[in-house]
Amino acid sequence: MKTLGYFAKAALATGIFFAATGAHAAGSLDLNLGPDAVQFDAAGEIAHGVMLGGGVLHSDYREDATIYHAQLLGAQRTRERDVGIGARWTQYDTDYGNGGGLGLGGYGYVYLPQAPAVSVGGYGFYTPSVVTSGDLDDGYEFGVRARYAFTPNVDGYVGLRQAAADFDNRHGNRTLDRGAQVGVRLSF
Repeated sequence: MKTLGYFAKAALATGIFFAATGAHAAGSLDLNLGPDAVQFDAAGEIAHGVMLGGGVLHSDYREDATIYHAQLLGAQRTRERDVGIGARWTQYDTDYGNGGGLGLGGYGYVYLPQAPAVSVGGYGFYTPSVVTSGDLDDGYEFGVRARYAFTPNVDGYVGLRQAAADFDNRHGNRTLDRGAQVGVRLSF
């Protein structure tokens, strides 16, 4: 039942986010599930080619960990590719330690010419120790995905993800989530 609380917070934040950016802006909602984790992300275009987004990942991979993020990315989507690069604030709330930091990263997917509904690619974000607070020394999240466009506005995907953090306490470096995921992304 604790996970429902995280989704309630994420749903409230998403509603505020879309009210602030305007319903007319291009955006997406993304939900994925894994054996030990659930993740929800929302993003919206605040200007042409500029995406503002956020999300939450809750994992019971080894211990209880919740990772929140907010990001601002420059993005471009064409028939051949879907790419974005920018900054992300990541906040860790774990049994190992708490803290946050500003990192850099992005995502990139290419559409297969022989199967235009299929795209493959991945994402990655790294937070170095120079821009962290609390117990966090550094952290990262990366993943790979294969996506299939069921309709112009609905993608389904399978992938692999790993999220880890190094804490400035006796716990040190910890993998917070690792494994397969299946998800759906709605674009509007």
